[in-house]
Amino acid sequence: MCGDKKILLIIPAYNEEENIEKVVNNLIQNYPQYDYVVVNDGSRDHTEEICIRNHYNLISLPINLGIGGAVQTGYRYALQNHYDIAIQIDGDGQHDIAYVERLIMPILEEKADITIGSRFIEKEGFQSSATRRMGISFLSGWIHLLCFQKVRDVTSGFRAVDKEFIEVYAENYPSDYPEPEAIVAAIMHRGRIEEIPVVMKERMGGSSSINLRRSVYYMIKVTLAILVCRISFGIRRGKKQ
Repeated sequence: MCGDKKILLIIPAYNEEENIEKVVNNLIQNYPQYDYVVVNDGSRDHTEEICIRNHYNLISLPINLGIGGAVQTGYRYALQNHYDIAIQIDGDGQHDIAYVERLIMPILEEKADITIGSRFIEKEGFQSSATRRMGISFLSGWIHLLCFQKVRDVTSGFRAVDKEFIEVYAENYPSDYPEPEAIVAAIMHRGRIEEIPVVMKERMGGSSSINLRRSVYYMIKVTLAILVCRISFGIRRGKKQ
């Protein structure tokens, strides 16, 4: 199906000792034809030891850079090793790997540059809390207002990109609020984005660090960050003309 395309699965992981072994072993078993790299983002638990013990392909960051820094590390690895497609899969087990081939198909068919696994097209499986869904809907509308493109699931980290955007994200990937800002960057680079309906799961183990206070703080900051991202790309484009 993939011909001579080199495909990499990027698995960022922070304190995922309860999940990482299941996630990686599942990928190895179901997609032996694809390469993968685990990016251990300065975990304080036994994530690194588990990866070393299992001889996983591992990049271990000396400090916690956050999800943006971990994902960018994966894209830099993909660029340096000449991959044609990179797929982001969270290390917490929420992303169902059964959808991997659906994610890459539009890219292989040259119908999209970026695909996003969206929870909100068929609205099945784990949907997050009502408050979080409202926040995602607001951010989706905000990006639509600023960039004139509708993306339903702007916080989904289940994504695939082509070779061009491997290079784009390896050079510059948002650090603070990477998922929605990366969409803005893709739109401003005239990337073709396609959402693929997926069903996500609840975390297999551990707990999320998100609470109400952090959610409100996140919403305020990410709203401003998206605006700044949009303005900065507009300024850069203006300078080129």
